[in-house]
Parts: sequence; C-alpha cells; structure tokens
Amino acid sequence: MTRRDALKQAGAFITAAGFRAEAFAAEPAPVSQVMTMLSTYMSGAAGRALPDNVVEAAKHHILDTFAAMISGADLPPGRVALQFARAHAGEKVATVAGSDVLCGAIEAALANGMLAHSDETDDSHAPSQSHPGCAVVPAALAAGEQFGIDGNRFLRAVTLGYDVGPRVTLTLGGLPWQMETHRSSHSIAEDFGAAAAAGSAASLDAHQMRWVLDYAAQQAAGIAAWERDTEHVEKSLVFAGMPARNGVTAALLIQLGASGVEDILSGPDNFLMAFAPKADPAKLIDKLGERYEITRTNIKKWTVGSPIQAPLDALQSILRKHPFEADQVRKVMVRVATSEANTVNNREMPDICLQHMVAVMLMDKTASFQAAHDKPRMQDPAVLRQRAKVQLIPDEELERLYPKRETIVEVTLNDGTALTERVEAVRGTSDNPMTRDEVVAKCRELTAPALGAAKSAKLIESVLSIESMKNVRELRPLLQRS
Repeated sequence: MTRRDALKQAGAFITAAGFRAEAFAAEPAPVSQVMTMLSTYMSGAAGRALPDNVVEAAKHHILDTFAAMISGADLPPGRVALQFARAHAGEKVATVAGSDVLCGAIEAALANGMLAHSDETDDSHAPSQSHPGCAVVPAALAAGEQFGIDGNRFLRAVTLGYDVGPRVTLTLGGLPWQMETHRSSHSIAEDFGAAAAAGSAASLDAHQMRWVLDYAAQQAAGIAAWERDTEHVEKSLVFAGMPARNGVTAALLIQLGASGVEDILSGPDNFLMAFAPKADPAKLIDKLGERYEITRTNIKKWTVGSPIQAPLDALQSILRKHPFEADQVRKVMVRVATSEANTVNNREMPDICLQHMVAVMLMDKTASFQAAHDKPRMQDPAVLRQRAKVQLIPDEELERLYPKRETIVEVTLNDGTALTERVEAVRGTSDNPMTRDEVVAKCRELTAPALGAAKSAKLIESVLSIESMKNVRELRPLLQRS
C-alpha cells in the first residue's frame, strides 16, 4: 500500500466514523425498560417509606460509617484527606468529619470518603465485591448539607445508594469480573451508589436520574492495582474518596441544568457494552424495592481486613469455651479461602496481617481498634514469638464457598490438646448480624477518643433518631472536633 492509499483509507475511515456519530446523534436510541424502571425508582426514593428493618439497618450503617470517618482522621490516608480539604476549602458548605474544616460539597465528599476508608473499619457487601458505605454516606451527607435536606431524606438517600451501587457490580459479575478484567469492582459500585445517593439528596426527577447514571458511567474507573498499595492511601481514594466526589459532582452539575445521554445502559457504546458485554441489564432492577442491599451489607465487628474477621471470631469462641494463655499455645492453624489468604498473608499493615492479628488476639484476648493500628507493635518480640506459631493455610474447599468468608481455626496447646472451631457466618454479616448495642459499642470505641464521651453519645443518639432531624447540618457539631 502506498502512502497516498493509506491516507485515502484513513480519510474514509474518519468520514465513516463521522457519519456513524452523526447518525447516532440524529437517531437517539429508545430508552430501555430497565433504565425507565431504575430512574423512576431512584427519583421516587426520597418520598418512599422504607420497611422498619431497613430503616434500622440504615441507621446502623450510617453510624458505622461516621465512626470510620472520625477514627480515620488520625491515620495516614485521613491526614492526607484533611490536608486536601484545608488547602481547597473554598465555599464553607459541608462538614469534614474529625476536624474543624468546612469546605465545598465536592471537596467534603472526597475528604470524608478517604476518611471512611482510611483503614478496614467500614462496611462491605460481599456478593457485589464492594464497600458501599464509605462513598455513599459521604456523598449523601455532602449533597444533603448543600441542599439542607432533613434526616429522613438523608436516610432514604443512603439506602438508595446501597441499592444501586452493588447492583451494578453484581450485574457486571462481582469478584470473577474483577479478577478477569483487573478493574476495581469496589470503585465502580461506590461510584454509582454515591451518584444515586447525591441525586436523591438533590431532588432530581426521573429524567435527571438517567443523566446521573450516565455521568456515573463516564466517571467509572479504578484498577485492581490498589491491592499493591501498602500505605492504604491510594486505596482510600479508589474505594471511597473518588467515587464520593464523582457522585456529588454529577448530581450538582445536573441539578444546575446539565444534560446527558438518555440511556447509558443500552444503545450504541453503552456502559455494559464497554465493561461487560455479556451482562444481563435486568439484574440492575432485580427485586428493586423488595430486596434492600443495605440489609445484605456486612458491618465489621473487628476493625481489620474482611478475611481476618472469621478467624478472630473463631479464636474468640475457642477462648470462651476453653480459656488459655498465649504461652500455653504450641501452634495455631488458620484455614481461609485461597483468594483471601493472598490478601492477608504477612502484610506490612497490622490490620491486614492475619498472623499478627491472631497473635494479638492470643495475647490480649481481643482485637481493639488501637491494637489493630499499632504498627510498632508488629516488631515487639513478645508478639513475634506468638506470631511464629501461626500458620495460614489457603483452602480450596473454602474458596469454593466464597464470597461466604468461612474459616477453620485449630489451636494446639503444649499439652497436646487440640481446640477447633469452624465459623460459617461471620459476626456482623447478614447471616449473623450485630445487634444495635454491638454497633453502638463499636461506634463508641472509635469516636469517643476523638470527640469525647459526651459528644460521642450525642452523635449516636442523633443518628438512631435521625428521622426527627429537620436538617442534616445539625450533625456538623457532632461530627467535628476542634
């Protein structure tokens, strides 16, 4: 082929592409039934009453996320987030938790998101491979303060975010999809969830909700390389700060008159075609309004990585049934799913290192937030002696049960006694949920050191009665510290 032939062919291609684009612009694809049902449901969420059990679950997750935000302020990702918020304060509209900073809604959403996922304290939705709360709650709070919504509307906006975000990555394929594509399912679920929550707080109608979904699709990003982030700072941005910011940005633009593609879920070059061509869009509305994903979202009893939850449950159960001292232990064998073992095997961070946290549990008989974030203690000779006894075993049988996070823990004492416990339902999961009192106790442990006992108690009381709150800005003095 000559240079002239190549130029002619390239010109023909460009011309054809231009005709193709013009044809799409001139003949917009019809809005699909899935988009119609989803956008209509989203626009009506603010005025739709929720079942009592869903309201209670929403309060638990709001409280749990606030606790993660406040306790995260003293951790490395949180410190970066607070520096960012102070440097770009701008308009003083929205609250940044755990600080005295007020800033714009977009900046507050990003900062509070990073605070909420500064460590492994926040909630998780196992079927969709996502952490909804760390982005949905900050987005709903920032947009809620922007528009001065009441507590009931805030609660419903949060619940909507949990319903939309996880359904997106369930539709894409969850964990297998993330492993195959190397994308971050967490980031993408939270992106759509935050957009839905912020759109609800902004009172967007069904037509505008279509554009919110379009903008969320255009901003959907994230690569699974966050697994290599040893400082957790990038992970806090990918999981929470970026999606929360994206959601609020989309809602504010559209509330001011921006428009977009009518149906990003169907037609040429749509979201599903780009991310998972074989996906069934009907999953996006499967049991919508009947199955509330917030009731299927896990709250962590222990402030450590999800794969460590079951082993700590098992060890606590063994200790209750047959108390012993750490020096009486010869070895501890911990079996978890193969994919989970890779995540928590001898990691540099204490709260994501299974061997270290098991050693801490042997010594302390519990695993507190302070212990899970005491990095210097990882070099304590006493802890290292116990850690040397811990053997992590990747188990293919347990892998087949994933996303259920089951474990088998066997403790062998010096006298030969073998103590075994299998955990099939981790405490805090939908199969074994924490009580209100347990959620409150966790929140108090995480917030009282930063806020003081009295303010912590008032925050808990306010969230548990949030339906009576006239304006979510009333939360500001309870979330902040001087």
